[in-house]
Amino acid sequence: RYRGLTLVLTFLCYTSYHLSRKPISIVKSQLHPNCSALSPNPSNDSNSSTWCSWAPFDGDNYKELFGALDNAFLVAYAIGMFISGIFGERLPLRYYLSGGMVLSGIFTALFGLGYFWDIHVLWYFIVVQVCNGLVQTTGWPSVVACVGNWFGKGKRGLIMGIWNSHTSVGNILGSLIAGVWVSSSWGLSFIVPGIIISAMGIICFFFLVECEWRDLGCSRFIPNEGPLSITGQSSMDRSDSPTEPAEEPEAISFLGALRIPGVVEFSLCLLFAKLVSYTFLYWLPLYIVNVGEFLGTVRWERACQGEHLLTPLLSFAAHFGAKEAGDLSTLFDVGGILGGIFAGLISDYTGGRATTCCVMLVVAAPMLFLYNHVGQNSIGTSIAMLIVCGALVNGPYALITTAVSADLGTHESLKGNAKALSTVTAIIDGTGSIGAALGPLLAGLISPTGWNNVFYMLIAADVLACLLLARVVVKEVRGWCGHIARKRGYVRT
Repeated sequence: RYRGLTLVLTFLCYTSYHLSRKPISIVKSQLHPNCSALSPNPSNDSNSSTWCSWAPFDGDNYKELFGALDNAFLVAYAIGMFISGIFGERLPLRYYLSGGMVLSGIFTALFGLGYFWDIHVLWYFIVVQVCNGLVQTTGWPSVVACVGNWFGKGKRGLIMGIWNSHTSVGNILGSLIAGVWVSSSWGLSFIVPGIIISAMGIICFFFLVECEWRDLGCSRFIPNEGPLSITGQSSMDRSDSPTEPAEEPEAISFLGALRIPGVVEFSLCLLFAKLVSYTFLYWLPLYIVNVGEFLGTVRWERACQGEHLLTPLLSFAAHFGAKEAGDLSTLFDVGGILGGIFAGLISDYTGGRATTCCVMLVVAAPMLFLYNHVGQNSIGTSIAMLIVCGALVNGPYALITTAVSADLGTHESLKGNAKALSTVTAIIDGTGSIGAALGPLLAGLISPTGWNNVFYMLIAADVLACLLLARVVVKEVRGWCGHIARKRGYVRT
């Protein structure tokens, strides 16, 4: 009963986290739309292409400013993540998680209130993004620690692959909710998600089971009462010496967590995998709008010259608005759900977490190249390519942040000390968050030179992520070969 409750609540909690992060990517194209395609300028200014843009994003450097907004959140998130795990091991998870969710809702809503308060200064939005990035670090170490302590390793990959779909579900819901108001009143695209995550934080406070109560047989430490053993031995079995407090397992240090085999390799791999995933998260809707406008113009000019007469009618890309682009971008997250489940299932069956990640990353690189070059040819091609790319990009990311983090946080070298789980999770996801900050920043700097260069950057990141796992992959392959040899009786004595 408590397992199911924990799984559902943590799923909903982290769904709301990602739901509140997504609106910025949907609203970008509305902060700097192509005003010349709209109604005539009511003030008759000479600059007819930016009169409807929201200052300070109405200049030619709007992509760099969008990159600064993304980076403000993600750098703060990356820095805060390294600290968050340490607090998560020492504070009650229920208070820590619910408090962070309420604060996240407040700062998300404050960004949207800039619309109603008519704020046009960049520093306001930057400060809100930094504060939101810091408080959102309370989420991931807390939910992984809760789930990791309830489920063993046997089916952890599949269970966490399904559970980790909260990331994509949150992105999808965030896109759809933000899209409702993006064209009419974009401030509500932030305020409504802010209310949702705050409400979920209150629900979490009242109903989340932290895996700390003695009668549940969990291994987390209860202050002043002694820990429960991994085997589920309760304090009643040790009541023969009530005056002697049970030995408390010490929370692992930062350097101690880094010494766990595999932590460094998977952390660095996640850095580049998350770079790719978060670039899509923050820039895909704008990419669809920009490329659609360009292709629509080119194809219409060719049609007027008698070439490919039906192409403008068949091309979905022409005149693609902010809401439609946001809706289409959700297909990438649909693929992410399928990829996370598939990666968890395969890694459970084979026992090769690193090999599963590496294979998916290898296949992802050429698929990204194909999406950039042929993904805009038709609506069917775009749908198929977005789902496939989402599965291959988010599959390894989902596996590393969930099952791998939980595996390493309960590694045999820790000798049953479950207090390392939140710290290990924070280190892995914190390192990945550095890549999450770099990706949107680089996209903002590179995109003015052409979207092709952005995709080349993403492909290079995928290749580097794969190479960083090479040592762990070799170790897994050797383990498989040794197992096969033992089954056939070829092992030397």
